Amino acid sequence: MLLVFLVVPVVTVVYVAFADGAGGFTLSHFGSFFQLSLMRESFWNSLYVAALSVVFASLIALPLAYFTVRFQFRGALLIQTLGVLPLIMPSFVGAVALQLIFGRSGAVNLLLNDWFGFTLPVMEGLNGVIFVEALHYFPFILMNLVVALNNIDNSMEESAQNLGASGLRLFRRVVFPLAMPGYVAGAALVFVKVFDDLGTPLVLNQTNLLAPQAYLRITSIGIEDPIGYVISVFMIGFSLFALWASALALRGRDYATLQRGGSNLAKRRLKPWQAALAHAWIIFVLLLVLSPHIGILLLSLAKVWSFSVLPDAYTLDHYATVFRDSPRMIWNTVLYAGIAATLDVVIATAIAYLMLRSRLPLRRSLDFMASTALAIPGVVLAIGYLRTFRGVNIPFTDDLLTSSWILIMIAYTVRRLPYALRSCVAALQQMHVSLEEAAENLGAGKRRTIQRIVVPLMAGGILAGFITSFMTAAVELSATIMLTTSQVNAPMSYGIYLYMQSAAGRGPGAALGVLAVLIVALGTYLSHRFLRSRATALDQQM
Repeated sequence: MLLVFLVVPVVTVVYVAFADGAGGFTLSHFGSFFQLSLMRESFWNSLYVAALSVVFASLIALPLAYFTVRFQFRGALLIQTLGVLPLIMPSFVGAVALQLIFGRSGAVNLLLNDWFGFTLPVMEGLNGVIFVEALHYFPFILMNLVVALNNIDNSMEESAQNLGASGLRLFRRVVFPLAMPGYVAGAALVFVKVFDDLGTPLVLNQTNLLAPQAYLRITSIGIEDPIGYVISVFMIGFSLFALWASALALRGRDYATLQRGGSNLAKRRLKPWQAALAHAWIIFVLLLVLSPHIGILLLSLAKVWSFSVLPDAYTLDHYATVFRDSPRMIWNTVLYAGIAATLDVVIATAIAYLMLRSRLPLRRSLDFMASTALAIPGVVLAIGYLRTFRGVNIPFTDDLLTSSWILIMIAYTVRRLPYALRSCVAALQQMHVSLEEAAENLGAGKRRTIQRIVVPLMAGGILAGFITSFMTAAVELSATIMLTTSQVNAPMSYGIYLYMQSAAGRGPGAALGVLAVLIVALGTYLSHRFLRSRATALDQQM
């Protein structure tokens, strides 16, 4: 599967970037790239935006994960559920909402100007892109950190406390280092996803970044334009470099523990003043990260909302339009993203086990091959699919593969596999191999050990990978636009995109976005409940 649906498109991209048009190879296209001032500017802007997005996403995710996992915190499950909601909204929709709230004429700046006589340039230039990206992608760090913190052996923290460590020193010297696999996995995903994002810069009219330039070159000049593929090669290179650097940062260090964390953690109590400050901070952060959802909710109910703090009038007509015209899109989204996420965690668990528990000579190439999907712009991968499978029929039918929903689902599976893989690898890294050896010494075969020991103890990472894959697949846009041939097969992200093309359609588009949030939020909550019940069952067995 990886060879047919990933390697071939990647090879096509690289070949076009180096092809001279006569069957030979050349570096002249790269020279032409660096001769263009816009390309050089886009190159450095992409690195700047991706790096700062990781920094601000970390500042949001670290406190949320630490307080809700390591302390007795009322509403911890609800906070973790709300914290991952930004991922289920298409980034370009979130950008529209944040413009309405934090833009130059948005609600916040209108109030600040009236009350204090100044405004905040939050959404100006590249700052706006960084702001939107950090709020949209920080759940990658949050979800992996929650799993990593839950897997830490509590006795290590208790030993450090007995030796006098507490507060920030305890977090910096013991807790955070042990949770490093989860943090690095999340941070690497944030970097490569921001580097590859297309919708947010386009909506904010910031086209001086690599992803928008690749899209504009391919769509305006043509799919044979070599500069567009040169940009794609750079995106591949930097994304792979980020993943390699994350693996290098963890190499040679042991993060495994003999005890399992989970519900066995003895969560500490906060003092009253500490609890008040923690709740105040988390409420502020949640209001900030959920502001796009608040904006979209208001837009979905608004008759008119322009140059005002709140909409001038409200209506439910937008929801009536969605339920009348787009019910199939909702079902298509659940179907495509659900199948893709299931395939992702199955494949990711197998790859992670082969990487960390086997001695196969090519096991590292599986990680490399799967991770390449993060570096390929969706529009380029879709073009590769359309070329590769042109004229190919679905087995046992006369239907073209390029005209079916199956190719959309395959694109979702391939592009979201690295998310599930990072989560599964991080979970397996924290499980000591002696637990498997003990089961085998007691007579369990390899298959039974994997089923009864490995998979249950990896359940947190598998669930995090499933949720991440499902939510991000549900809002996939770039590949969806290229591969959707009819509205019968269209998912919700495509419908939202169509609605948002005009001012009159933004209301129904926002309504469809609200429905997407509710669907995935319910799935996320049920997944967390399942994980907790599974952890309790394991505690009783052990």
